[in-house]
Amino acid sequence: MNNKQKKASAYWKENIRYLTLLLFIWFIVSFGAGILFKEPLNQFRLGGFKLGFWFAQQGSIYVFVILIFVYVRLMNKLDKKYGYDE
Repeated sequence: MNNKQKKASAYWKENIRYLTLLLFIWFIVSFGAGILFKEPLNQFRLGGFKLGFWFAQQGSIYVFVILIFVYVRLMNKLDKKYGYDE
């Protein structure tokens, strides 16, 4: 493997690590907070709605949009790190 292939492989592995982490966070928020932990969260209210219901209906969408911006920022840093920022 030449240097270019090693760099591309390292870049891809780090990209997959970021994706895995961010999708895990989204899974925990959408499935965990909206379904699994709904009952304990419903003891609290946000904007007049039970928190478990809010996460199931809107919270997971907000978190997903935030994670998109986080991913863009992480990828910009990763591009600079590996010299792919043109």
